[in-house]
Amino acid sequence: MSQHREAEDAPKDGLYPSMPFRAFHGPLSRRDLLRVLGGGLGTLGLAATAPSEAAPSQPVLPNPHSKACHFAPRAKRIIHLFMNGGPFQGDLFDPKPAINRFAGERPAEVQLRTENATGGLMAVPFAFRRGGRSGLEVSTLLPRFAELMDEVCVLRGCYTDNPNHGPALFMMNNGSITPTRPSMGSWMLYGLGTENQNLPGYVVLCPGRPVRFAELWSSAFLPGEFQGTYINHSNLAPGAMIPFLRHPDRDPDTQRRQLDLLRELEGQHAPPSAPDAAFEARLQAMETAFRMQFAATDAFDISREPEAVREEYGSSPFAHGCLIARRLAERGVRLTQVYYGNGQPWDTHSNHDEATRKLCADIDRPMAALLRDLKQRGMLEDTLVVWGGEFGRTPTTEGSNGRDHNHYGFTTWLAGGGVKGGIAHGATDDFGFRAVQGRVHVHDLHATLLHLLGLDHERLTYRYAGRDFRLTDVYGTVVKEVLA
Repeated sequence: MSQHREAEDAPKDGLYPSMPFRAFHGPLSRRDLLRVLGGGLGTLGLAATAPSEAAPSQPVLPNPHSKACHFAPRAKRIIHLFMNGGPFQGDLFDPKPAINRFAGERPAEVQLRTENATGGLMAVPFAFRRGGRSGLEVSTLLPRFAELMDEVCVLRGCYTDNPNHGPALFMMNNGSITPTRPSMGSWMLYGLGTENQNLPGYVVLCPGRPVRFAELWSSAFLPGEFQGTYINHSNLAPGAMIPFLRHPDRDPDTQRRQLDLLRELEGQHAPPSAPDAAFEARLQAMETAFRMQFAATDAFDISREPEAVREEYGSSPFAHGCLIARRLAERGVRLTQVYYGNGQPWDTHSNHDEATRKLCADIDRPMAALLRDLKQRGMLEDTLVVWGGEFGRTPTTEGSNGRDHNHYGFTTWLAGGGVKGGIAHGATDDFGFRAVQGRVHVHDLHATLLHLLGLDHERLTYRYAGRDFRLTDVYGTVVKEVLA
């Protein structure tokens, strides 16, 4: 059984002021070491990557899965395009002509409880076309993306457990409707490690703050080094995206000597057989931050891309996020999540059709550019691109021109990374409300993503509080029908 150590009380503001060595008498505590040697990007720019010292720390246990797959992987990395708020599947990838045929009516198939009261079927004003040689159907709202449908596997039978944003966001990101579980990116890093020690292995890009914010990329009870690193890319200057990228006073040699001294002093205070998890997480964050001073300036600077490439992606925040994600993928970042925007832009409870037109006009170009760019660089075969929201929306109307949340059936698509392209798997009912064939729960989706990375979701476990935990809890089945 794992042992717990009650951490020392942390200062209320969570920061440690500078304090010279002469202020101490006797042996230095681990907290005092951080107080003395902390500074620059290590404790400021990436402070959020370390767990709070006010919470009990979990010893870092030997991880038999780290940097070793259970079987040959199909993908090395994932780019997750997250449409926070929940897009309506019937507008984009799941055509349902019966909605328009029975518009205004409320047949038995739509007598389902959602978050709010809904009325009759709401007509879909957008046409569909067949894309690529496969003829896979896609909305005319996505003309550029339609050209890439031969690369895309559309999961039309997805479903989840809760119609509210918070729980559904947790389920999609953490595999649970509660905020106390590690995120899927943390599980991926825990199982595989990172390919680039100079950058975080798990990066979250969002031009703002999604609902529930940092809880969505938390490492929870996994070691703190596996937590996601949040980057607000509203301002494209690397120094603005990553605050305190350079230490104002100390040169790299001085910072390197500080870190080496901190590691040496830690070795004197904690035996290798019983490391301090909270301290180790902070030290790892400092090490990564130190190396990021040199690597991040290049990785996050899209001005270094040829003008033609930047033009291909477009100039919106989502376009910039897609381009940064490609740059991070080619530098070995394990998972990059690109949240569409601040809050929940796809939460269209009113003015649904007008909002959807604008949202699709914004995502069409960068999504197509990302897939085409990855394919041209030979990266699509081992980079898995995932698109979707926390749930879908209802075919029925809420109010006069909006759609409510729908957890009974929605669409997610995958591309590259070992999945079949040009196919649709699963189906919703005649009105696109409930998944009825080839049903894919979020646990099944997570199991499939881990499988494509070479990880068995049932074997990727971590013992905590007397039991073994995993991303898929005690559920999940790999959707083998979509594997190439």
